[in-house]
Amino acid sequence: MPQIALNFEDGITRFIDADESESIADAAYRHSINVPLDCANGVCGTCKAFRQSGECDRGSPSEGALSEAEAVEGYILCCQTRAKSDLVIDILASSEACKVKPKQTICEVVDLESLSEHRIRLSVRSREGGLPMFLPGQYANITAPDEGVSRPYSFTSAPGSDVATFLIRNLPNGRMSLFLKAKVKRGERLLLDGPFGNFYLRTPTRPMLFIAAGTGVGPFLSMLGCLAMTGSRDQVVRLIYGTRDPADLVELERIEALRALLPNFSYVTTCSNPASQHQLSGRVTDYMSAEALNYGDVDVYLCGPPEMVESGRRHAAKYGSPPANIYFENFAPAATLYQVTNEQNLRSDDCGRRRVSDTSSAARP
Repeated sequence: MPQIALNFEDGITRFIDADESESIADAAYRHSINVPLDCANGVCGTCKAFRQSGECDRGSPSEGALSEAEAVEGYILCCQTRAKSDLVIDILASSEACKVKPKQTICEVVDLESLSEHRIRLSVRSREGGLPMFLPGQYANITAPDEGVSRPYSFTSAPGSDVATFLIRNLPNGRMSLFLKAKVKRGERLLLDGPFGNFYLRTPTRPMLFIAAGTGVGPFLSMLGCLAMTGSRDQVVRLIYGTRDPADLVELERIEALRALLPNFSYVTTCSNPASQHQLSGRVTDYMSAEALNYGDVDVYLCGPPEMVESGRRHAAKYGSPPANIYFENFAPAATLYQVTNEQNLRSDDCGRRRVSDTSSAARP
């Protein structure tokens, strides 16, 4: 039975199953999710949504509700469309408007490993049933119920794994960091809420360039793991991964293992500390050459601090052949105010900052 990921404008994602004989709207309603709907006959266009990936039967919408140009671009009507494979659908409404209920998973700590002075790997598994489904690159809110502390962290494991892993920045005065270091033992109960976020792996159609700074490498580990598990092993992917100091270039063994599974995957690492003796020095954007950008025929994914993301976006455009698509997630100060659009999601993390998930696509203005 096909699985459908419904992405809402506020960054919340819910997965539903759908029989090939029922419409997306009917399948959602069966799961107590009320997607925008009026006529249910393909005439009004109220249930218009965007198909990110997957195969479907679009039915027979009226031209007034869905133009041919919109259909070619990827838009569908939920009341008419039936899934022929797993789908990822952008619903043009908030989860609250669609009456999506909160979903939490009770988990227990399997392992907590210090990868460096500033990096922690957290591993959890579900106590009841399976872990939540998610798209590679998305995040979950992790709550320590007895401590009253909750923080968002990106999945570094691939979807479908029995154990979920997260890469956490270890901060001296971070509440979650202090809790993990001082109190967490194997079997400790944690709550996972999610998935969330619009920063996730799209269906590969061209070479991809991953740019990661610091713990921004986390979601890329999930994406690469997904590529290795699916039929995309021949996908051309290049990762540029940077930190300030060599000690914080963590998860390299995992990246090497993924490289063995992905014949067209390559990566480089760099350190920005001028005193570093690392083989490559400088910022990740220093290595965004025209060749790395495949002269514009590339999808760029950026994850890291806002100054890196903004620099990466400017750098990608300076060669005169801007990338086909740019997707990004950045970390911005909590004191800064942001206007949240249908492609943004604000979330706070352990260092008292806010994380913004955003996407920018030439195909979708």
